Amino acid sequence: MRVERVPFRLISAATAAVLLAACGPKQSAPPQQTPEVGVVTVQPTAVPVVTELPGRTSAFLVAQVRARVDGIVLRREFTEGSQVKAGQRLYKIDPAPYIATLNNAKASLAKAQANLVSVTAQANRYKVLVAANAVSKQDYDNAVASQGQAVADVAAGKAAVDTAQINLGYTDVVSPVSGQVGISQVTPGAYVQASAATLMATVQTLDPVYVDLTQSSLDGLKLRRDMQEGRLKTTGPDAAKVSLILEDGRTYSEKGKLQFTDVTVDQGTGSVTVRAIFKNTDKVLLPGMFVRARIEEGVNESALVVPQVGITHDQKGQPTALVVGNDNKVVLRQLVTSGTYGSNWVVESGLNPGDRVIVQGTDKAKPGMQVKTVAAQLPATPASGAAAQSAPAASGAAQTAQPASAASGA
Repeated sequence: MRVERVPFRLISAATAAVLLAACGPKQSAPPQQTPEVGVVTVQPTAVPVVTELPGRTSAFLVAQVRARVDGIVLRREFTEGSQVKAGQRLYKIDPAPYIATLNNAKASLAKAQANLVSVTAQANRYKVLVAANAVSKQDYDNAVASQGQAVADVAAGKAAVDTAQINLGYTDVVSPVSGQVGISQVTPGAYVQASAATLMATVQTLDPVYVDLTQSSLDGLKLRRDMQEGRLKTTGPDAAKVSLILEDGRTYSEKGKLQFTDVTVDQGTGSVTVRAIFKNTDKVLLPGMFVRARIEEGVNESALVVPQVGITHDQKGQPTALVVGNDNKVVLRQLVTSGTYGSNWVVESGLNPGDRVIVQGTDKAKPGMQVKTVAAQLPATPASGAAAQSAPAASGAAQTAQPASAASGA
């Protein structure tokens, strides 16, 4: 077998070509592009100051109908769950013993009145006779004393008649207030006692209705200070309005009024009670219902709001936001928020008017990075609460942060 040899000159030429190619100019990597982020420019915005508190409803008036005399219940004269008026008879207790007592008291009064006529005539006669020394001074004094005793007996007889009439009237068990009567606690034939104050029924006035709210003592202190300084009014056309969120999540149709805040702090929970009053014409609110109330305390004319998508929380749970500085570099800001307003966070500190907050492309932006800003295109937020308005379109380099709708603030 014959092996052909490659000429050494060909190998040297190939090697030189490879070396020249390696030593030639390298191709440069493509320049890194500046990431593009969507920002909003925060500006002072008028935001309602709203406090949301949990609470329960309670009746405006609650009257427990109890027995005031002893006796047998003859009949019940109402339908359970119906509306009754003040003074309407609910039960009839056997009046026979009280009629007899009244008649006895009237007879005693008549006897005392007859005795008074007799002793008065005698005292008048003795008055003439004692002047002529026909009777002794002692006999006249006795006659005058007997007259005074007879007058007292008449007064006692009248009081006994009044007492007997009152007790007879208590056999008609009437409703002390107008409202809705609940379940009857006694039936005809039952024996009720005044000494035991036997509960017979309960009548509750449900229009209007109270809502008792629970608030921390610290927030309650601020609320009372706002009342005292006039920033929060409880009367007049500018009185603070209260709205209710029912158990099913719906907003109650009527607005309520703030009544007062309690002066006693619960030592176990550190909370105070705030009471509001609501109309309840349709009887939607029943005593004992759990609700949430929103107290509109006023308007913050210079609030800074940021869309919720532009705020995150660090490992400690503190809210943060990425802000683009004047040099187009990203800066991480620590924020303090006071609640939400529509689809926005209300920022108390950490931002200044005119700051550009990144709300789109936050995954591409890191603190210290150079970015290119464009106006964020935020979707329209569905209306919530009493009033809602869409965020306005952006103009210029960045969109101004505007609240989309009114919602609760913490």
